[in-house]
Amino acid sequence: MAFTRATGKHRRPSRTKRTSTKTVGVAALATTGVIGTLAAPALAAEEPSAEQTGLTQAITIRDSVAEQLDAQAAAQEQAAVEAEALKKAAQEAARKRAAEQAKEKAEKEREAKERAAREAERKLLSSYKAPISGSYVSTGYQSGGSLWSSGSHTGIDFHAASGTAVHAVGAGSVVEAGWEGSYGNQVIIKMNDGTYTQYAHLSSISVSVGQKVTPGQQIALSGATGNVTGAHLHFEARTSAEYGSDIDPLAYLRSHGVNV
Repeated sequence: MAFTRATGKHRRPSRTKRTSTKTVGVAALATTGVIGTLAAPALAAEEPSAEQTGLTQAITIRDSVAEQLDAQAAAQEQAAVEAEALKKAAQEAARKRAAEQAKEKAEKEREAKERAAREAERKLLSSYKAPISGSYVSTGYQSGGSLWSSGSHTGIDFHAASGTAVHAVGAGSVVEAGWEGSYGNQVIIKMNDGTYTQYAHLSSISVSVGQKVTPGQQIALSGATGNVTGAHLHFEARTSAEYGSDIDPLAYLRSHGVNV
């Protein structure tokens, strides 16, 4: 026996009806284009959320800060390199200045030493010494008597035992050295001031013609050669190398600072 369900407004639609109704509704929406409108929110959902946007900003800021730090580190490194280069340049400049100053100092010291040596040499060459150290005049200049062929003494005699060192009284050049008659062994020196000095009756001679001598240099040994009565040194000062051009030897020595 078959039963037929009654229908009415209070009856719930069957599942088949509900499904059919939904299908019809979707079809209607598709036909009217409403479904396209409903799809728009789905596309909008692909836009970043507020949380995602904040994360992106944080990453961007972090990257920017990192770049700034890198740039700052590079600048500091460059500044350090430049500072080191400046330091080395300053050290090199200081070294060069020190070397130049040392060179200038050494040059000045060398020049000062040379000046001092020249001055010492000048003083030495312009100085005069006694021909016999620690002696005295035993016979004066122009003393008369038969002992001298000219009738008077043309020089002065210094007391000296045979073999006593005889010195050049000043700087000059030897013009005669050897035997000379009554003078015996003699040395004649042309002095730097143009005068001449003679040393006679020598037992030996230690210089030669042309040799330069300095004040106080030993040139011979005293003796008793030639026309003498005993050992001594005969000393003359002359205006030329020739006999007869004699001048007062004591005055000559004293004019050059030698006190005898």
